[in-house]
Amino acid sequence: MRFEVTAAERKGAKHPHEIFLINLITNHILLFVGLLGTLKSFPAVILVVPTISFVTLTYILLRAKRALVSQPWYISCHWQIAARRSRIFIIMLAIMALAMVTVVLVSGGNMRPHHFALGGAGVLPTMLTVLILIVMEQDAMHQANSGLLPDWVIKHFSPPADIKVLEE
Repeated sequence: MRFEVTAAERKGAKHPHEIFLINLITNHILLFVGLLGTLKSFPAVILVVPTISFVTLTYILLRAKRALVSQPWYISCHWQIAARRSRIFIIMLAIMALAMVTVVLVSGGNMRPHHFALGGAGVLPTMLTVLILIVMEQDAMHQANSGLLPDWVIKHFSPPADIKVLEE
């Protein structure tokens, strides 16, 4: 549905998607690839990526909860969209971490090439999720700028009576 919203509301509605995209693109792609080069000499540096991601995703979840009472309806709905996708991403990161820990435990800490292949198989679904979420968040930014909301959001967060529907 398309709603009549102000320019300030459109700008505010894009904010959660921008934060989530920065985490996905800058942190999980650019920073991760950049830190891979230092992995052999200083393996703990790779923990920067999940730390930044944890802080960012926690911020999105907390802001989404707070937005329900402190933001206009349209902006709050877009925070809920970003929070839902953040939860999906957290689940995927947890599955990846579980797969990696399992590989390390099975290998007894002595990682061999076939163990790295198993670890890579655990990472692949997360990489695909990152790419899919990037596309979805780009679309959400377009929707935020166009006054659009998905049907599931409207079902969960009914629009106030003063919000004008432009298009169903």
